[in-house]
Amino acid sequence: MATKPRSAHLHPGPGFRVKMNIRRPTAELIRGFSQFPTPDISDQLNRLYAVNPGIRCLTSDQHKVCGPALTVKVFPGDNLMVHKALDVLEPGDVVIIDAGGSSMNAVLGDLISTKAKHRGAQGFVIDGLVRDLQNIQELGNFPVFARGTTPIGPLHRGPGEINYPICCGGVVVNPGDLIVGDAMGVVIVPQGIAADLLLRLQEHEVAMADYFESVKKGNFSNAWVDNILTDLECPMIRGSESEIEEAAEVTGK
Repeated sequence: MATKPRSAHLHPGPGFRVKMNIRRPTAELIRGFSQFPTPDISDQLNRLYAVNPGIRCLTSDQHKVCGPALTVKVFPGDNLMVHKALDVLEPGDVVIIDAGGSSMNAVLGDLISTKAKHRGAQGFVIDGLVRDLQNIQELGNFPVFARGTTPIGPLHRGPGEINYPICCGGVVVNPGDLIVGDAMGVVIVPQGIAADLLLRLQEHEVAMADYFESVKKGNFSNAWVDNILTDLECPMIRGSESEIEEAAEVTGK
């Protein structure tokens, strides 16, 4: 006699699997990206690899992460695979969790955050909610990015995946991609282009240094704006004094 419907069984394979080993960026690459704020990185990625701004740092405006993605996909409201991720992560990893943006249960709280810090995780980035935020903040330098908080805790039943592609805040994340997060948001750097992107960031920084110094002194021109408007044939109408006075009478100004 069946004890439960077959549809309730968990099936090995897609949706319920763990990959123990992944390729990670070099320490040199990670150090390089840690020198740049997320807006600069986002610009060089053509503004398409920043996660939804609803996912923000909840622990401190001073907290930052820059490290390899250990990806976790969970069924909304469940965190069995988040617990297993503690056995898979390597020191310096950023655990990034796809909870489908669920606004029901928290994905984790202070207990698992404490364990993760002991295991060497840099922090968490979660497309979902957390709980016990005050206690997590008391851990010190342990950044947690999420959509918000709730007192409702998670279940521990599965299914889920570790170290397979996920979606976090509208951006696809592959295991080993570089996660950079700060007070301004979170950006995903695909591992395959990270080395080239770092060179581009460094070259851009040098090229912009003189321009920024000039702007700080008030020496700049907006001619480039007029050039774009002219190329787009945008009308720029300068009214006569009588037209300006007539418009002022109509608007009462």
